Amino acid sequence: MNLEQADAVAIATTIREGKVSAVEVTKAALQRIAARDNELNCFTNITAETALAQAERIDREIAQGHDPGSLAGVPFAVKNLFDIAGLTTLAGAKINAENLPATQDATAIAKLKQAGAVLVGALNMDEYAYGFVTENFHYGATRNPHDFKRIAGGSSGGSAAAIAAGLVPLTLGSDTNGSIRVPAALCGVFGFKPTYGRLSRAGVALFSSSLDHVGPFARSVRDIATAFDVLQGEDEKDPVCTKRPPEPCLPVLNQDIHDLRIAIADDYFEKGASPEALEAVQKVADALGVTKYVTIPEAHRAHAAAFVITACEGANLHLEKLRSRPQDFDPATRDRFLAGALIPTSWYIQAQRFRRWYRDKVREIFQKVDVILAPTTPISAPFIGQQTMTLDGEEILVRPHLGLYTQPFSFIGLPVLSVPIQRPNTLPLGVQLIAAPYHEAWILRVAAALESKDIMHASVSLVILPDHA
Repeated sequence: MNLEQADAVAIATTIREGKVSAVEVTKAALQRIAARDNELNCFTNITAETALAQAERIDREIAQGHDPGSLAGVPFAVKNLFDIAGLTTLAGAKINAENLPATQDATAIAKLKQAGAVLVGALNMDEYAYGFVTENFHYGATRNPHDFKRIAGGSSGGSAAAIAAGLVPLTLGSDTNGSIRVPAALCGVFGFKPTYGRLSRAGVALFSSSLDHVGPFARSVRDIATAFDVLQGEDEKDPVCTKRPPEPCLPVLNQDIHDLRIAIADDYFEKGASPEALEAVQKVADALGVTKYVTIPEAHRAHAAAFVITACEGANLHLEKLRSRPQDFDPATRDRFLAGALIPTSWYIQAQRFRRWYRDKVREIFQKVDVILAPTTPISAPFIGQQTMTLDGEEILVRPHLGLYTQPFSFIGLPVLSVPIQRPNTLPLGVQLIAAPYHEAWILRVAAALESKDIMHASVSLVILPDHA
């Protein structure tokens, strides 16, 4: 088995069958990270000692005839805003490096470990998750495995790049305005943002409480479904975590999708997109036989209102440090937080009022369709350090506009999967599959159908620079 390209479920199956040990798989992952991550800069911490100890326990369980779980021996890593017992939770910030280590794992990590997955480290991100580029001022930029001169996307850039570089088959990230979906698209992997509150955020450093989601990155639909099924469940430590019982998605992946009503988002979701981004959406639509279009009203205002809420809630979490230690922030992050702190309360209230109106209008659309298709990003990965891009003949800033098409959906907590579209010999792009709240299974069924048609697959780059050739 090629462990660099194998998906998580295949690795777990091979380990449970005794064809390879969890220790061998973990050592191989650690060796790949050591060989490649100096250039990629995905990881901020490696947990080699605890990972090998956990892998040894899994091998003992298998030897004793026990099943360690659906992710037995699968190496995984997490965005460094998840608490990892024994490590300081950075959330991409220099200031947080002074904090005491976490005393226990975040709930999401604990659930993956209970299913047999092996944690190998923490991953780079934008400071406090405020960005779409993972060009971290303190810890350096994460590079796109398909072109080291380009960004991996953000804020979960390390999480996406680690999958795309073949370092690990499963990672966790967080998504406020698109921070799972944007890097997934730019790196050519699957990135899943379930319904708001569907997965526990306990033990996760928040950016914007009313917008933050957590979710997995992976190389296949079945890996996403398997991880999602493991991560589901009520958690009293997270006040917004749903009390709905888990609804397993893995068993439904092979169900026919002819009963699902699928449509393409037009208007706002066509304006500004590069021809390549629109071609990716059309490729998915053609494969599914989709000809219906829907217009999502006031999506541009949803994009703007999401910015207002994000800035206000994010700034409020950091006011004390902004006053006492402004010099220790990434200057760009600091300035955005300061701007958020100056937004009038009336603007925030109006943005929340609009949010309720917009949620109701989108719910009306979902009475007529089940799954909506839209671009994930307007363009493929920009260059590291690139400040502007041109959309519809207008030069605009990169950072605030990579989430043009993601924010209108996370703004109201919808479940969304960014799927990687097959584009040989060129940079990856993604397409969003969106559904009404708690209909993750519909999204995953559509994704599985596309995967079976070979319309999409994760783009794993195994390029090794000359120092490691």
